Amino acid sequence: MQQKDQHRIEAVDRALALLMLLAERGRLSVTEAGRELGVAPSTAHRLLSTMCQRGFAAQGDKRLYLPGPALLQLRTIEMPALPDRIRPYLQKLFDAVGETVHLMVRIDAEVLFADGIEGVQTLRVGLRVGARMPAWRTSGGKAMLADLTPEEVDALLAGGPAAARGEKIPDPAALRRELEAVRRDRLGCNFDESEPGVTAVGASIGVIDGNHAALVVALPTARVGSVGLDAVAAELLRVCREAARDLAGPAQ
Repeated sequence: MQQKDQHRIEAVDRALALLMLLAERGRLSVTEAGRELGVAPSTAHRLLSTMCQRGFAAQGDKRLYLPGPALLQLRTIEMPALPDRIRPYLQKLFDAVGETVHLMVRIDAEVLFADGIEGVQTLRVGLRVGARMPAWRTSGGKAMLADLTPEEVDALLAGGPAAARGEKIPDPAALRRELEAVRRDRLGCNFDESEPGVTAVGASIGVIDGNHAALVVALPTARVGSVGLDAVAAELLRVCREAARDLAGPAQ
């Protein structure tokens, strides 16, 4: 018979087990949490609520819990594995559109450019791999914010690192309206917002291994009319649907 560790603290052990489940699955209900821990749903709910208060979990729609900003910050140490998984889809998107493409990962209210392939045209957008920007200024960031409820978005933008630096959203009401359109169309757009002369479209893949990810196509604004942005967006959505089907967790 296995002896119980006298130094083990039950509540801490359960909280750590929940962190591991959130990191692995990307989404977790109170019922699932209670079943996995072998505790009553009320106990699981209290644990998850406490984790939300500390930023390690966030409550999404359909009463599901998602990895919170604190957990996502910790998971950046595992980031090298994510670009490897996404790379075939990034390459497929690049082959289809011939423009610079990026993989973005949302960390709190910011995005990290985790991988990319640069276009070969003389006039092209350069790679931004390793850069971080406020999510609301990027097409992929908008697409991922639109995966959240308006209440979750407000909480993220109020307490994220950009807010701590004093960076203000120019028009919060306009952003809310824009995110409603992104939820409808499944497509975020950036017209010279992150950088003058750059236009980008982005679409969310969903949560993969606990990382909220999106793919983005960026091109010089001067060439948008000749390229055909609708055709680029259609290819982007097609590849993102394929990646989400193959890689993302349930209930995306």
